[in-house]
Amino acid sequence: MAEDTSSPMDRFCGSTFWNATETWYTNDPDFTPCFEQTALVWTPCAFYWAFVIFDFYYLKASLDRNIPWNKLNVSKALVNLGLLVITALDLIMALVKKGGDSELPLYDLDVWGPIIKFATFLLVFIFIPLNRKYGVQTTGCQFIFWFLLTVLSIPRCRTEVRLDAERQKILNSQQPSEQDFSWEEYQFVSFFIFFTFTSIMLILNCFADGMPRQTKYQRGENEIPELSASFLSRITYQWFDKMALKGYRNPLEEKDLWDLRPQDSCSEVMPIFAHHWNQNVRKNYKNKARVEPKAQFSNGNVTFENPHGEKNGRKKGMASIMPPIYKSFGGVFLFGALMKLFTDTLTFAQPQVLSLIISFVEAQEAEPEWKGILYAVLLFVLAAAQTFILGQYFHRMFIVGLRIRTALINAIYRKALRISNSTKKESTVGEIVNLMAVDAQRFMELTTYLNMIWSAPLQIGLALYFLWQQLGPSVLAGLAVMIILIPVNGVIASRIKTYQIRQMKYKDERVKLMNEVLSGIKVLKLYAWEPSFEKQVLDIRDKEIATLRSTAYLNAGTSFLWSCAPFLVSLVTFATYVLIDENNVLDATKTFVSLSLFNILRFPLTMLPMLITNLVQTQVSVNRINKFLNSEELDPNSVLHDSSKPHPMSIENGEFSWGDEITLRNINIEVKKSSLVALVGTVGSGKSSVVQAFLGEMEKLAGVVNTVGKLAYVPQQAWIQNATVRDNILFGQTYDRKRYNKVIDACALRADIDILSAGDLTEIGEKGINLSGGQKQRISLARAVYSDADLYLLDDPLSAVDAHVGKHIFEEVIGPKGMLARKSRVLVTHGVTFLPQVDSIYVMKMGEISESGTFDQLVKNKGAFADFIIQHLQEGNEEEEELNQIKRQISSTGDVPELLGTVEKAIKLARTESLSDSISVTSADSLMGRGGSLRRRTKRQDSHDSVASAASLKKKQEVEGKLIETEKSQTGGVEFAVYKHYIKSVGIFLSVATLVLNFVFQAFQIGSNLWLTQWANDQNVANDTGLRDMYLGVYGAFGFGQGVLAYFAVVIVYLGGFQAAKTIHNELLAVIIRGSVCRFFDITPIGRLLNSFSGDMDVVDEELPATMDSFMTFIFMVLATIVVISLSTPIFLAVIVPIAFLYYFAQRFYVATSRQLMRLESVSRSPIYSHFSETVTGASTIRAYNVGDRFIEESDAKVDKNQVCKYPSVIANRWLAIRLEMVGNLIILFASLFAVLGGQTNPGLVGLSVSYALQVTQTLNWLVRMSSDIETNIVSVERIKEYGETKQEAPWELEQDKNKPKNWPQEGHVEFQNFQVRYREGLDLVLRGVSFNIKGGEKVGIVGRTGAGKSSLTLALFRIIEAAGGRISIDGVDIASMGLHMLRSRLTIIPQDPVLFSGSLRINLDPFEIKTDDEIWKALELSHLKSFVKSLAAGLNHEIAEGGENLSVGQRQLVCLARALLRKTKVLVLDEATAAVDLETDDLIQKTIRTEFKECTVLTIAHRLNTILDSDKVIVLDKGQITEFASPTELLDNPKSAFYSMAKDANLV
Repeated sequence: MAEDTSSPMDRFCGSTFWNATETWYTNDPDFTPCFEQTALVWTPCAFYWAFVIFDFYYLKASLDRNIPWNKLNVSKALVNLGLLVITALDLIMALVKKGGDSELPLYDLDVWGPIIKFATFLLVFIFIPLNRKYGVQTTGCQFIFWFLLTVLSIPRCRTEVRLDAERQKILNSQQPSEQDFSWEEYQFVSFFIFFTFTSIMLILNCFADGMPRQTKYQRGENEIPELSASFLSRITYQWFDKMALKGYRNPLEEKDLWDLRPQDSCSEVMPIFAHHWNQNVRKNYKNKARVEPKAQFSNGNVTFENPHGEKNGRKKGMASIMPPIYKSFGGVFLFGALMKLFTDTLTFAQPQVLSLIISFVEAQEAEPEWKGILYAVLLFVLAAAQTFILGQYFHRMFIVGLRIRTALINAIYRKALRISNSTKKESTVGEIVNLMAVDAQRFMELTTYLNMIWSAPLQIGLALYFLWQQLGPSVLAGLAVMIILIPVNGVIASRIKTYQIRQMKYKDERVKLMNEVLSGIKVLKLYAWEPSFEKQVLDIRDKEIATLRSTAYLNAGTSFLWSCAPFLVSLVTFATYVLIDENNVLDATKTFVSLSLFNILRFPLTMLPMLITNLVQTQVSVNRINKFLNSEELDPNSVLHDSSKPHPMSIENGEFSWGDEITLRNINIEVKKSSLVALVGTVGSGKSSVVQAFLGEMEKLAGVVNTVGKLAYVPQQAWIQNATVRDNILFGQTYDRKRYNKVIDACALRADIDILSAGDLTEIGEKGINLSGGQKQRISLARAVYSDADLYLLDDPLSAVDAHVGKHIFEEVIGPKGMLARKSRVLVTHGVTFLPQVDSIYVMKMGEISESGTFDQLVKNKGAFADFIIQHLQEGNEEEEELNQIKRQISSTGDVPELLGTVEKAIKLARTESLSDSISVTSADSLMGRGGSLRRRTKRQDSHDSVASAASLKKKQEVEGKLIETEKSQTGGVEFAVYKHYIKSVGIFLSVATLVLNFVFQAFQIGSNLWLTQWANDQNVANDTGLRDMYLGVYGAFGFGQGVLAYFAVVIVYLGGFQAAKTIHNELLAVIIRGSVCRFFDITPIGRLLNSFSGDMDVVDEELPATMDSFMTFIFMVLATIVVISLSTPIFLAVIVPIAFLYYFAQRFYVATSRQLMRLESVSRSPIYSHFSETVTGASTIRAYNVGDRFIEESDAKVDKNQVCKYPSVIANRWLAIRLEMVGNLIILFASLFAVLGGQTNPGLVGLSVSYALQVTQTLNWLVRMSSDIETNIVSVERIKEYGETKQEAPWELEQDKNKPKNWPQEGHVEFQNFQVRYREGLDLVLRGVSFNIKGGEKVGIVGRTGAGKSSLTLALFRIIEAAGGRISIDGVDIASMGLHMLRSRLTIIPQDPVLFSGSLRINLDPFEIKTDDEIWKALELSHLKSFVKSLAAGLNHEIAEGGENLSVGQRQLVCLARALLRKTKVLVLDEATAAVDLETDDLIQKTIRTEFKECTVLTIAHRLNTILDSDKVIVLDKGQITEFASPTELLDNPKSAFYSMAKDANLV
């Protein structure tokens, strides 16, 4: 053994370390024993020591603790102990048997070998109890360590077995041997024990440990298997199999989904993000006054700091969301980046192996066969490693994306609860919702590609380096081409960006307009204005499509450049290479290694521009989100809560504005404890603003506002949530039956609740669609009363209810004897009646307080208040007993003769008109049970019972009060009909053209590659330059053809897509605008329709064409690959069948599951947005009640629920990718194996087929991804197509309408004949055979309790609801026989709710622009708006805000009156239009109607006495039938009439 060992490793082992002849240049390769015992053992050990840091990280990050001892971890510990013992024994034996006096020398290896192994095993051993303690169920490093150790020990097995065989030979041979084999024998035994133990450890590490005992979050039945899946199961996603199988067998439903992983839930993500955001905000302020600990976590509430800061903090610019995002989610991202680096390196090993394979085929005879097999297997192993690592990489990136989205949605939500009014003005609700829906989503799509920013340049660099090795400096020519292409692309990208922004703008406009159209659809239909609005939407849409078209041409340009880029580059490079020097010849190796490198280049080059456009879009989104998150917030300190002040509510010298000019000045108000303060004044005098000032909603310019105690607030326009009636009243408080019932009775809601289908558990539609105005108002009041606060701000809660209910509520709730008697209350009111009972009164005028004091003092002052009262009394709207009360009050103050005179007159007037519509809730005393009137108490007189409340009347139908139909998520495959519908929308010509162009394009590509093969194999080229130039020329021609075809293929796909988008949108719009109100709009939430117009349309506009384009490209690429491989190795066709089978199965399983998951995800996404828009609308109420935290929690829960659906669909992608790529890797394996073994002698063809195979994994993967993308995106088409089955109303225009005279109806003679009607199929009749006859020009009042069918009567007249029997005729013409627009445009209605649309005042009065300015001004004058409009800067072009927000409710009502005056038709319907108006305005309206509509037939749904007293006839309705029809006097003369008893109930007769 005394050989001269040269290298240090040889000396270390005492034998040769590396012997090339033994290992490489031989037909029977083997390693030397020294190599086996050092390199092959130390590699795994080194790996483990290098990566053990990850194990420590997982210990730290684990949310669980304490895994019980079980079979698995006990056996791990025991086997590990065994390994420790055997290694220690090795060391002891070596020291005993060798060195010293034994003849075997002791080498370093004998000592260090065991020591290194022992140290590593010890480290692994330490982790067993640690992982147990910290609840880590599986660890990757250990699995890989045992895997490497086992695999790398296999060569030694072979060596040891051979040596043993040799030893046996020697021993069995006859010569007695002197040799002592005991050391070798020991090594043999020891090694095999060691090998068995490592294999057992490998097997044990394939399983995950048991469940931890302590977990931070409750782990339910339904927890996600990933949490307790082993490493092996995690990298292969085997834990997802159950879901895939379930989804394949039958469509998944929500209950099949797993719970969210705790670390992805809002409660884990938010605190981290908030912490970094707050840090960032603080950094932006120069004065670092406050230093705050980590994000506070008070019962799960995360506080975000306001970047707008104190008024004094000087600001260094906007706080951006980017730094907090890096800091919060950067760690996972970096780990992903590390993996990406790894796979990028692996990618470049493949062409190297390819060159080995080609040279092997070239030198077929000289090389032993095992090398060919080794190369093929090596190629497979590289590809497989890449597959697994990439899978984990994408998974990580998606998780980061999801978390960023969660963080952003939550940050936006929390901000929306706090934005100031000036901010709110800048953006509509739609735009704010878009921040969530579109911009936060963008991030998620970007994270997956973000690493390409560094990875793409790296890949390009490496590719160029290897190309240089193949082709030398001529690569630079190719590089030059690339570099020239980049700026060209940059220019195109920036153009695309401008178009993108323009298109976003149009989309916002369109969605905003749609929102208004859908919200006001009933009004549009009553006025027959749909065509005007439809045209407005289509105009915007045309602009949008035009913008998209321009983008498409540019996109095709980019795609042309990039499909040509690799080709141009290779053409230029090869041309330069062969033309520089006569000696440069292209051979197979050079050609195909370069080609596969060029193919690698193609990916980063394609990705870079895509990434750049994506980054640009995201930048736009970041700016939008930043702008919103940095916008001004309400100043929380504008209202003080200083309990040392004498009164619970006060304003001293207040000056307030709504963001522009000053609205309120010199406001001084004091509200004493338990007192009731009234604010009175004319419309627009600033009463509501004072209430808002108390709430801190207005900008305080000067003064002090102070409130002490819990607030409750009743807004002027009730804000009702889409929840049950009970939830709306409880508003997050616990249910206390006694108190609840008391509140309901006090607020006169008992009767309403009895009528609703499921009582107080009836669901209320969005914005309270199925409640009447008065019901909403009373629910809003009940919410306030139930909340049992200390301070009450009541903003005109009695406006929408009629006198008697108002009186009841005042006495039971607000007044000195009501439920709130002990509280401090501020009441804004229009009625004079209750003022004597108020503790003090503040009179508002032009934004100032003109006087204040008690009723008596103010009457004595003879100031503004006295005028106010006189004016009121002259209108004679009050009832007698109330007037008497006022009279008593005034006379007791003495010395006010003129006032007394007015009262006397008013009393006389009231006696003459004494008749009341108090049909429902009787006056206070009879409420107490006197008289038999209790039965009539059912419900207050308030009609506009919006369609559905009458519809749901006593109907147990619609699952006990479920109103909104649940959004269906389709199950199962998308039917072919949907594809057919889409292809039809694209058009046959474009569809065929797409296929043909793509086919020819691929043909050219294969042609050019086969031509290269021919060239590379042609031996004569070396000597014949002419031949060479011919090859080059044809190659160039192929390339040019490819480029042109690529351009047209893309353009055609996109144009087809936009054609379809246009058709589909216009059909959807037409269908929806023509939808029937009762049968469609009442049961479909607006959010869902808007989702179709924004979300689904977005997919059809942008995603589908792009997806179709990619799909075409990939499907032809896959076919091309199969053709090429089969050309070179026909035997490959045999393998293609089983592989195709595998592929098909993976694809089917995946698509079924993934599609369903996508659907569930999109259904769970809309609640986030509807809840959000609801919050934005009701923000002031939420703030007043101080329940922001509860709403934030609800929002978080909705986001989490959406993640629950989103996460599995991300995993489904990975699950599929791993399986498909393994199929692709098998294709690589077989293509290369057959090439090596099949005796294929043409190196060019082998190179071609293997380089195509290398691409196939990517392509296959993309193909399934695209086909499933098409399936998921086509769901949008399917959803839109479903709306095509919307219940339509009758046609708008009919031929025979043209014969009707221009001024029909001339008479205005209306006749109902046995008329019956119901709201929807399956509901009860609302009108049961009504007959009456109204002569032209008669004035008719309609009375009846709620639900009696008053509104139904008018709706039927306009055919909003169609007859179920009988007929209505106007001037003898049956209205059912004419087009709806003909009918509706010849009738006029003044609806109860004044609906305005954003746009100019002019558009609101005359959307078809057919009236002259003079006519419009005349109408404005008659409706008392002229002076107001004149005072506006823009006059008739004054922009009206969304929903008419910038006009007061009274002014809106007057605008509706002006509309009616402009139309001036023979028949006018008045739907209790007096609810929301103060008495003055009401009077104006009444006067105008009496004078201007003298000649017309007027139907009034009565609301106040004097409205129907002077009418010619009165119709009394009860339960859908006419009980009385005569003149008012006649009915009052008959004590038996119902009309009389109503009057009597009100103490009027």
